[in-house]
Amino acid sequence: MALADSASCAKPNEDFPFPEIIELNVGGQVYITRHPTLVSVPGSLLWEMFTQKNVRSLARDSKGRFFVDRDGFLFRYILDYMRDQQLVLPDHFPERSRLQREAEYFMLPELVKMLAPKLSKQNSLGDDPCQSDPEELSPNADATRNLPSASATLPSAPAGGPGGSVGASTAAAGTEIRRSGFITIGYRGSYTLGRDSQTDAKFRRVARIMVCGKTSLAKEVFGDTLNESRDPDRPPERYTSRYYLKFTFLEQAFDRLADAGFHMVACNSTGTCAFAHDQTDDKIWTSYTEYVFYRE
Repeated sequence: MALADSASCAKPNEDFPFPEIIELNVGGQVYITRHPTLVSVPGSLLWEMFTQKNVRSLARDSKGRFFVDRDGFLFRYILDYMRDQQLVLPDHFPERSRLQREAEYFMLPELVKMLAPKLSKQNSLGDDPCQSDPEELSPNADATRNLPSASATLPSAPAGGPGGSVGASTAAAGTEIRRSGFITIGYRGSYTLGRDSQTDAKFRRVARIMVCGKTSLAKEVFGDTLNESRDPDRPPERYTSRYYLKFTFLEQAFDRLADAGFHMVACNSTGTCAFAHDQTDDKIWTSYTEYVFYRE
């Protein structure tokens, strides 16, 4: 209950109804900041919220924090901008377009301009807010980059050949070029084995399938079934062991890896055993298994 009091401490008066330190609950994420920070951009939504005199009109959560029903993860960048009116994002930031939408909601026009897509001198879309990572544009993004070297080894087509035949053969050769690498699939499982051995076994579903490897390869293989919430800002050329799949069927993961040209090269498993209860002979077996896949 002390936390609820802290959100409205100092007995606000008519001239200054808000405390110096304010706690915010934005989409389930808790932020603590100073009142001057929230009103640093006149005309913004936060400025309108925290300059009014009727504090009771603002929504609060069960612990007395001021509640804002927006993306709690992206609000950190909104708050950073409110502090010094500058925008600093991680490399290969995948949520640029969503952050621009948040900036529009919080009525920050200068931040919206900073997040607007910009074309480079080569007309590339490297700053396009709708682009996540270079690897996400297509499963064979690396193949596209390797097309000049691949086409150099191809025999030249005779002049006057069918229109588009050279481009078609080059594209066909490019689609066959895939980056080599490893992807490791890991899962933890357990089952209870009773006195009657296999006839009394009670199995439990796999709770989570972990994915380890280079970010670009993981995204290529698993696409939108890959959960990146535990490592959201990982650049495409870096390795991670914090991704996991949104489904819990190993065969489904194996199918996707096989379709992408991966083959299993190693497998390792460890297990432990313990009695489920002191009064019974039932045993609980727990194991952790990893499957290593490689694509040449």
